[in-house]
Formats: sequence, structure tokens, C-alpha cells
Amino acid sequence: MTQTIDHTSGTFQEATLVSVQQHIMEQQDRHPEASGQFSWLLSGVIQATKIIAAKVRMAGLGDIFGATGGENVQGEKVQKLDIFANDLLIKSLAYRGNAGILASEENEEPVVIHATPEYGKYIVLFDPLDGSSNIDVNVSIGTIFSILERPDASEKAEDPVGEILQPGLKQLAAGYVIYGPSTVLVYTTGNGVHMFTLEPQSGTYLLHRENVMMPEGGNIYSVNEANSATFPQAIQNYLTEVKASKTPTYTSRYVGSFVSDFHRTLLKGGIFMYPGTTSAPNGKLRLMYECNPMAFIAEQAGGMATDGRGRILEINPETLHQRTPLYIGSKREVTAAMGHIASTEGA
Repeated sequence: MTQTIDHTSGTFQEATLVSVQQHIMEQQDRHPEASGQFSWLLSGVIQATKIIAAKVRMAGLGDIFGATGGENVQGEKVQKLDIFANDLLIKSLAYRGNAGILASEENEEPVVIHATPEYGKYIVLFDPLDGSSNIDVNVSIGTIFSILERPDASEKAEDPVGEILQPGLKQLAAGYVIYGPSTVLVYTTGNGVHMFTLEPQSGTYLLHRENVMMPEGGNIYSVNEANSATFPQAIQNYLTEVKASKTPTYTSRYVGSFVSDFHRTLLKGGIFMYPGTTSAPNGKLRLMYECNPMAFIAEQAGGMATDGRGRILEINPETLHQRTPLYIGSKREVTAAMGHIASTEGA
């Protein structure tokens, strides 16, 4: 018999190891109308992350540390590993044959692989290397992805940006990979959140936990408090409240890599916040590449994600690289933060 981890409790039991490919196929089998195209596309994302994980592990032994000297469309310094991960994902997905449009946080414009939905049914958006400014100091970083279906309307075939600008509610799948002490894949297709760990010797993602649920509440708040004086007054009030709380007593944790901070929040509960500031009222995080996929995962795990006024997944995007404030995590903490915003705005 082979030992593995129980899908729900995390305890060891005698069972058969389940790879991510097997898991995707099992999910597909629940939908008789499925053709296998979507599974084939998702496997392309997964394959690319295995190669990125290997490159990250070798970062100190090759010429891939540091910045390239350029900036991306966001005005951020581009790291050498950013370019590697971005190019790899584009090539891997283009080879799959059914991705029509690719959009990356690193590219100003989308990449059109197939001009019409007939030949390229899917749109894939990704942040190839979230938290890449932490590469040189060996802090966990990650890849975030989101998959949409292209509209059927043929008149939109020449407007790739217009096709991409869909609310997060329309995502077919979303996920992330965190490159840390172990490489962990988390994904959802709208049927729960599932977690896999990369077994390095075989190069296989193996099921670690199935149907992951975020705690209803948690005692961790995560925010860059160095900017707190420039936060909206409602969030300053909320931070004052949590610091004074005795039931529960809160603690602060902030990595500065969104994937890392969200992963902890998913497992331990609490709240991650990236509010707007005086100089950046829309915050820093990108709606399409970061907030929508993480919001999809959070909600599937029983959590919440809001911009402070409404549900992240209901935002109708206006631009490809749109930013938004984000409050994401356990229902108890996100509801409390939104209560402060509502009371301040209503005053």
C-alpha cells in the first residue's frame, strides 16, 4: 500500500496517490459534454510552472538574479526571472492550440494566438512571477493564472482587449503556484479548491488537500502598515480596532509577496488588505491578473473578496491593467472591515 495525505483532514492514510492530471480528468468526467480541450489547456499552465519552479531553485547558480534594467507596463522593475517565466508561459500555452488570447501583467497588449473563437476558444491571463522583487532575498514567490472563455460574437474577433474585459464571475478556472520550501499548486474550476504539492523526484503534482475551506475567522491581519497614514480613514479605524482586540487577539503578518500572503490567509484565516492610498487611490494590485483569480479561489473556499464597496468578482473591468483596492480573507474579518468603510462613507 502507498501512504498519502487524507484529502480533507491532512492525516496520513492508506490510499492511492492522485496526480493533478488525474484530478483534472476526474473533474472533467463529471461533465459529459466536456471535450478535453479545457483540461489540455490547464495542463499547459501546470507544465510551465514545473519548469519555473526548477529555475527558481537554481536562481543563485545562474545568471538569472537581478533586474534587467527595464520596466514593465506597470512601471515596475523587470526581473530576469520575470522575463523567463513570461516567455515560457506564452510558448507553453500557444503550443496547446486552443488558447486564442493570452494576457500578461508584463505585456502592455495581449498576445493573439488565434484570431477567432472557432480556433482559439480560451483566454488565459497570468501574473508570471508575483513578488519577483523578492527573488534576490529568497522569499517565496508565485505564478497566478485565470482562464476565461472567449465570446462567441464574431464581430469581437478583432478586439482582443474587448474580449478579455469580462467580470471575474465568468472565470472558468483560476489558480496559483507558490514557489517556497515546497512548490504548491492551488486551483479551482468552480467545484471547490484543491491543493497539490510538487514531488521533485518524479516531477508530479500530487494531491495534498481536496475541497480546502478557509476558516470563518482568523486572528491574522496582513497589510503594509508603513503606508497606514495614507490609508482611507475607515481602514485606519479598522486597524486601531484589531490592534486593541482581546477576543481574538490579532497578530500582524506581511510578506510583501501577494501569493505568499494569500496562501497563509487561505489556510489560517484572517484578512489580507491592499487599500488605496493618498497617492494611489486604486491601490496596487491588478484586477484581472491578481484580484479576480484570488477572489474566485477565496469564495470557493468559503471566504470573501471585496474592493470595500462590493464583490470583486462583480466588477466590470474597463482597462486591461486596471487596479483595485482589495480586502480578502475570512468572512468575519472582511465583513468587519467593510462595516468600517460603510459607516465612514455614510457619516
